[in-house]
Formats: sequence, C-alpha cells, structure tokens
Amino acid sequence: MALAHALLAAIHDRARSGYDLAKKFDGSIGFFWNATHQQIYRELTKLEGQSQIDAQLVRQEQRPDKKIYTLTSKGEQTLRSWIETPSTVSPLKDDLLVKIFAGSIVSPETIVAELKQHRIQHLESLHTYQAIAAQVFPDRSQFTNDDLYQYITLRQGIRLETEWLAWCQEAIELLES
Repeated sequence: MALAHALLAAIHDRARSGYDLAKKFDGSIGFFWNATHQQIYRELTKLEGQSQIDAQLVRQEQRPDKKIYTLTSKGEQTLRSWIETPSTVSPLKDDLLVKIFAGSIVSPETIVAELKQHRIQHLESLHTYQAIAAQVFPDRSQFTNDDLYQYITLRQGIRLETEWLAWCQEAIELLES
C-alpha cells in the first residue's frame, strides 16, 4: 500500500483539511499506517497534481488559509481499483523478533526486560483501542456502513494487541524457567 491509498481512503467519506488528515493519521489510520505530517502534505500535493483530489482554498481570519480536500471521480476510481486488487500478506518487520532470534548472545534477563517493556507498550495500545471502541462504537445497532468497516479494522487491532500480550507473557515465562 502506498501513502496515496491511505490518504484517498481517509477522505473517501468526507472532505478534510491537511490538518484534519494529519490528525486522522495520528488517531486512527496511524495505528496501522504511519506517515509524518510532512509526508502527508507532500503526497496531497502529488494527488492534487494527478487530479485524484480537489483542493478548495478556505480563507480564514486571524489564521492561515487552509485547503479542504475532496476525492475526485478519478481518485475514487483509483481507490476502488486498489481495494479490488487482491493484497498479499505484508512481511513482518519487527526489531524485537530479530533481537530475540539472536538473543542467545545476551543474558536471558536482557531479553526478558525488553519483553516486559514491549508488554507495557502493547497493553497501552490495547487500552487505547478498547477506549476507542467504547467511545466511538458504543452501539453496533447504530452503525453506518463506514462505521462497520472501521469497527472491523479496530477489532483486528484489539486482537493483535491481545495476541502480542499473550506471546510476550509466554516468552517471558519460557526465558524465566
């Protein structure tokens, strides 16, 4: 997946400013696709140049003017075509797994400490996802079509974090025994 697809997906349901998109990446899409604000703005310029999105300049008093981005029919077709193209499983790139793979050259305590730190981080992510589920999706009977797909994505995040926690605990127990 390219950042362009993530941006098209982020504005498919409603117009957003660059700032809104950056916030969306910080708070939702960013959980599974990272991009800096600079990368986002650079890609928005490219997408506009390719007629994938339109930008409407909104003048503001006492604040800098802003652009509001909307998906063009060409951008919607690009997004639709990309979604309809089968994806392959993305290779996992994880520093922790490489460290553990070669972990025999350090003390087990070193790896256990690293695992405990990761367990804390995964627990924080799990709590964040659970809070989002409770706040944003409290009543599944009220879901819009967009809500359903976003909820399914969130559920995968919850499941991944739950599995990471179980695996960290298992690894710690194996190394401490």
